[in-house]
Amino acid sequence: MDQLTHSVLTYGLPLVFGIVLLEQLGAPIPAMPVLIVAGALAMDRSLSAWQVLLVAMVASLIADTVWFLLGRAQGNRILKTLCRISLSPDSCVRQTESVFERWGMPSLLVAKFIPGFSTVAPPMAGATRAGLDEFLLYDGGGALLWAGSGVVVGLIFHRAIDQALAFLTSIGSTAFALVGAGLVVFVGVKWWQRRRFYKVLRMARISVDDLHRLMDEGHSPVVLDVRTVKGRSLDPRRIRGAEVLDVQNLDGALKDLPRDREIILYCT
Repeated sequence: MDQLTHSVLTYGLPLVFGIVLLEQLGAPIPAMPVLIVAGALAMDRSLSAWQVLLVAMVASLIADTVWFLLGRAQGNRILKTLCRISLSPDSCVRQTESVFERWGMPSLLVAKFIPGFSTVAPPMAGATRAGLDEFLLYDGGGALLWAGSGVVVGLIFHRAIDQALAFLTSIGSTAFALVGAGLVVFVGVKWWQRRRFYKVLRMARISVDDLHRLMDEGHSPVVLDVRTVKGRSLDPRRIRGAEVLDVQNLDGALKDLPRDREIILYCT
């Protein structure tokens, strides 16, 4: 942690810019600790709090605008690509679509405080063909709230942060080992959950050819489109004869499903 403080003091604003830019582009690099340490150092006039805030906002806006433009150009495909590499592929798109459906563009104001939503929200906004000016307004507000919270925490609790950094420095490399071990355990658990999800998915999956054969042979399977409203608007293609099922009202809808026919679900 002493190395973190030394790095922030030595490289200052360029370090803040680079770390925030990489995190918002999707790299597994936590930017909030850097913002908090920078805020604490600003209390000692080693850095300017306003400059830290401005640099973090600019870096965040650059990264988010890249994702926004990719979303506008690639549509739903960029979202699927993001979720293929996500550690939580089972909830990646659906959670984002649900939040976006409910709050729309204002959801960008809090996107950076919601794990997983921060990276997916900008391309989602682009895929919905939102205006760039509206996106920059809300995303800039969200970047201000997010970066500002880190800097303010550093300013308010600078004494406690200094003591914590001093303690972690006193135990030397053990602190980095503990933090590193915690990160490895977290990624390992998420990776295991991802593998288990895909294993179950493969076991329960039916191919396009198999579904086509069932239809041609007259088995009349019940095909249910369980995508969200936003998901259907982004990709309006539908399987022939599919019925829309609102998963928010799943318990009620299940009562009306036949028990003597194959039931096929497809989602985002």
